[in-house]
Amino acid sequence: MPLTPEQIERAAQQLIQARRTNTPGPALPEDCRPTDGDSAVAIQKRVMEVLGETTGGWKCAVPKPGGLPILSSIPASKISSAIPYFVAGPKGLIEPEIAFVPAHDMPPRATPYTDDEIRASIGDTHYVIELLGSRYANKPAATPGEILADSFNNYGLWIGPKVEGIFEKKLDKLHVKITSGDTVLMDEDRPHPSGDPFAAYGWFVNYLCSTGETLKKGHIVTTGSYAGVVDAPLGKPVRVELGGIGVIEIELRLA
Repeated sequence: MPLTPEQIERAAQQLIQARRTNTPGPALPEDCRPTDGDSAVAIQKRVMEVLGETTGGWKCAVPKPGGLPILSSIPASKISSAIPYFVAGPKGLIEPEIAFVPAHDMPPRATPYTDDEIRASIGDTHYVIELLGSRYANKPAATPGEILADSFNNYGLWIGPKVEGIFEKKLDKLHVKITSGDTVLMDEDRPHPSGDPFAAYGWFVNYLCSTGETLKKGHIVTTGSYAGVVDAPLGKPVRVELGGIGVIEIELRLA
């Protein structure tokens, strides 16, 4: 059952407190714990509104059949290419991804956008690092609705180099090598969680438009991790190589 505006407000206020204090808190109260996508996304929006944040980008992935949507707006204040990138801590959780920047607005319309139209909408492509952070102290116990309400664990986005010739690349599986000094954190071939980044982007464009929203020109859309979630050290350089895409060298520090 969808949550009432009062229940959405209570859930949002708890997540807002956790964000403002950089301190993960308890699970959402059972009576305002969302079980449907609309209520969870409404909580996301209310958190952004109260915090005075504007959207600079999005994260997305193709959801499982019958599952909740996988998407979150990313605050413009948390999108950066500066090093070091400051995180809330206590860990630096990273995901190497491919992100697309639309060259023009994609407004709602009566019929879904075709694959050709969606690909033609892509202006720039970037190799990025998504930074993760949960507002729940016991994140493994969080329900799917709670995860979605909490921006699907998004903390921010680090913008890496442009990727040229993206349409000529095979993107269903890439080699990921992540190191910090002499420590190898990952060195293996990894599949894309949505099949490939274009599938995630295409799903997102049409899902967002189905809700009456416009995907804005210049908003960067990141499409899912080739490495899952990687626990990166804080205060040390980390090198993230995505085979055939590029290399990112980043350092994370506590805010």
